[in-house]
Amino acid sequence: MFENLEKKGYEKYLEEHPFTDFLNIRISDYKKNHKISKITQKIKSDIWSYVSPNFKAPYPIELDDLIRLHYLVTSRRVTTILEFGVGASTFILDHALAENKKKYKSFVSKNMRRANAFELHSVDNDKKWIKHVRSKYELSNTFLYFENCRMGTFGDRICTYYDRIPNICPDLIYLDAPHQFSALGQIRGISTRHLDRVPMAADILSIEHFLLPGTLIVVDGRTANARFLERNFQRNWKYTINPNYDQHFFELVEKPLGYINSDQIQFSKHGPKRAQSL
Repeated sequence: MFENLEKKGYEKYLEEHPFTDFLNIRISDYKKNHKISKITQKIKSDIWSYVSPNFKAPYPIELDDLIRLHYLVTSRRVTTILEFGVGASTFILDHALAENKKKYKSFVSKNMRRANAFELHSVDNDKKWIKHVRSKYELSNTFLYFENCRMGTFGDRICTYYDRIPNICPDLIYLDAPHQFSALGQIRGISTRHLDRVPMAADILSIEHFLLPGTLIVVDGRTANARFLERNFQRNWKYTINPNYDQHFFELVEKPLGYINSDQIQFSKHGPKRAQSL
């Protein structure tokens, strides 16, 4: 999935897609501040930082994660994204979609059935954070949604759901929310609001049957949540774990639903020329 990126090099990719300019990040300062020698090194933090109910600061930007996200969108020619959790990733996904829109808008409008082409729909349950992201980043292709998140069940297994999610058909889903202390309510006394609990979102499971072959899901960290998804998915997903990235990838590998879905898959893999020849 990232062979070409690894071969090219992360910093070379940034030279070609300089989104760090908009984030006001200098690579040299980034390495120095985080005491790393290359941007692919993971940033270590205090073990209690992100599980504290009082943790309000934004998570530190990890360039390697953002570069991989941007690369996935551009290399797979993604057209529609559903994101759970707004943040720096929202800007990166928006930026990558803008590049795709510039290159492929004409082809997609004439040859593909994508009602939300080159749109990012991002859901979060923190109004202040949504406001912060909206004011901090210039977003040209993004729709931001505030929705409460609540405890619920999936097949009697306790989990969380947003009250509503955007009514779209994404070809990329990025799962990085909700925070474990943000879900409302409880089920038989159980909630994720405990220091030893983990996030357990089930929104994707509830729409699995609507997703098209070729859909890619990226889960950032959240290993227990990724395992929950894997064990409860009912369709043929190719599941890849990369412990070095601390990321999980699910690709829906099935026969196309028909020629329209087939054309979309071919466009994602090979670009306009191959898609037009089929």
